[in-house]
Amino acid sequence: MDNKLLINRAKEFEKEYFPCAKEWWCIEVLFTTKEDNKKWTLRGDFYQAIGHKRPVFSVYSASLFDLDEKKTYFNNYFNPVKLDTKKDKFEIKFEDAYIKGAYPDYETYIFVPAKDIHLNLKYHAESLPYWVAQQSTNGWLPWIFGYYRYGFIPNNKVEGTLKIHGKKFALKGHGYFEHIFGDFSFIKENKTQKSFKKTISIYTSLIGNWIRKQRFQIPRSIMFGTDNRAPGYDWLWAVLDNNWSIFFGNMMLWIMEGPTTGTLILTKDGINYEEFSDIYFRYNKMKYLKEYDFYYPLELEIIAKKGNELLHFKCKNITDGFEDITKLKKVVRFGFTICQVPIKLEGYYKKGDEKIDIKSFAKMEFHRTVRASGHNTLKLSVDIAKNSFGFYSRLDSHIFRKKADITLRLLPKPNFKVNLNKIDLSKLK
Repeated sequence: MDNKLLINRAKEFEKEYFPCAKEWWCIEVLFTTKEDNKKWTLRGDFYQAIGHKRPVFSVYSASLFDLDEKKTYFNNYFNPVKLDTKKDKFEIKFEDAYIKGAYPDYETYIFVPAKDIHLNLKYHAESLPYWVAQQSTNGWLPWIFGYYRYGFIPNNKVEGTLKIHGKKFALKGHGYFEHIFGDFSFIKENKTQKSFKKTISIYTSLIGNWIRKQRFQIPRSIMFGTDNRAPGYDWLWAVLDNNWSIFFGNMMLWIMEGPTTGTLILTKDGINYEEFSDIYFRYNKMKYLKEYDFYYPLELEIIAKKGNELLHFKCKNITDGFEDITKLKKVVRFGFTICQVPIKLEGYYKKGDEKIDIKSFAKMEFHRTVRASGHNTLKLSVDIAKNSFGFYSRLDSHIFRKKADITLRLLPKPNFKVNLNKIDLSKLK
């Protein structure tokens, strides 16, 4: 790639875009401490926004997983001012925590004062910055009546130190770095005709690109659920053992099993990126939060196709998930949650007759909207075989405390069957 083009892409990725409505920088790290060979995951967020009637505020949060001892350390901090940033160079700060540098080298300091945790990290990017939907909309994504950009560097070599409870450890691992900004509008009084036209253009390009890349076949099964209501997302990041990188992002449209409305992005060399849009997903294991009557995934399976390429892999949790829940309206139990799940990824990549096994220590995150209606799902399946043809549906409704199974079989012998059972929410776990 031309050096000038590389520099411009990096500056575009690092640049602050304030006063947009929302903007944040996030780092993820999967690392091992050298002295005791323990595995850890880290997430650090630097967020700033313009809220109702335009008050500016910023948030810093850090979450650290000790995967060997199954411990989680988390802190969240708020300031009624924007992040401390520099105009002439990339540097963002929230009190003492910071991210700074210039592509391909960055430094970050993450701390959790209440737990006496300090991390000093050095990032060296092994891949180029990339914007989601870069190939279809030049990296713009729609959000209701607004739009935003989602950029990331998926493969970074990370070295540094972890100081915890007075003990200091050297660490080494892989890192992820993202930058997101936009107006994220629902309906705003100051929306211009030009702004609406841009949003409509983004929707049109994305939908057209998605339709062109589908196989147009009826899925054998599809499940809808209120746990996956909009807005929300599934997120997955992995640096594979062969040094390839995978990013998966799925926008929530109430589908809990079946075709996605998101994308899977693969890079084998950190320079060339491939976007897969023909994707089937399934949750193989869920975690139940009884207080909110809500499930989120612990295990995920993905089958992604593009031409003669196929990616098929399963993600299994290696520790229990961690939930950061924001209760916005306690009376109606309405809020948002970000669920983090460290995982082991295993599967294969196939191109023509070539088949390559893939595996990784990786990370999943799930953003969900929690509402008083609780958990409700509807699964539809079709059974097609040589001498068999039928339909099956299952309704699981916590609102009505009912579970209904309906079977309609046409071959080999017509049959119709309905089973209706009560659900005792007190016994769910």
